[in-house]
Amino acid sequence: MTVWSCLCAGDILLKREGADGAFSLPVGDEPPVALQPWNVVTTITSDSIDHCPLSTVSLKVVRLDKPVVGVEGLEMMNLRASFDVLDTESYNLAGKAAELIYWDQNSKYCGCCGAPMKFETEISKRCTNCGKELWPQLATAVIVRVTGRIPSSGTADEVVLLVHAKNFRRPYYGLVAGFVETGETLEEAVRREVREETGIEISNIHYFGSQPWPYPCGLMIGFTADYVSGEIHLQKSELSQGGWFTRANLPAIPGKSSIARRLIDDWLLSPDNPK
Repeated sequence: MTVWSCLCAGDILLKREGADGAFSLPVGDEPPVALQPWNVVTTITSDSIDHCPLSTVSLKVVRLDKPVVGVEGLEMMNLRASFDVLDTESYNLAGKAAELIYWDQNSKYCGCCGAPMKFETEISKRCTNCGKELWPQLATAVIVRVTGRIPSSGTADEVVLLVHAKNFRRPYYGLVAGFVETGETLEEAVRREVREETGIEISNIHYFGSQPWPYPCGLMIGFTADYVSGEIHLQKSELSQGGWFTRANLPAIPGKSSIARRLIDDWLLSPDNPK
């Protein structure tokens, strides 16, 4: 099966079944729209798509020159918005395509000698002059669910730490997150981010799961942790709101496809939940 991932300036081309139908990535041997001679089509075989269970998938990646408009059954949508309408496998394919296009645009020339880079494999390049090899780089980020029974929270129930980051486009609350810095472990990054953004101390840090985060080329790694001490003092440069919430008074939270939501849902269904 051939899946097409056609992107333009952060938007992706989706197929729509009817006015209120479901969205999917276009499928077929031919591209969903007419391409120009200069539009480069990169084919990613199933061997390079480890997180997609469809063993017969061939992903064709294209960077379009302009958005597609006025074509029945096709619609451009911001990649981040597609997170809420595509199934997980399709979204992961779209994200991989976006990351490869971003990487290609930002690796035209060798960082050592300045000569042009040329594709060596589907996901690697080699300098045409000095032979330096290059692969797409990931920006690693951590996200953590902090829970506990906090005397100052005003309840004896277990609570979870939720925050609203200033870069959130929607009015929901999520979890503390941030990028891993050079020279630190994932656990050290979790502890540092929580301390920097909220001023509290945590312990019992455990791995939960991970998720590709193609904005533009990230990997989000989820953890759980227990509250130890401290009062919440928000880092105003990063967060606009935050606090402790019980299972009965949760604010709006991220969509079900995100690892933040998976972490929160896991807490809601934990044995501590009286329901």
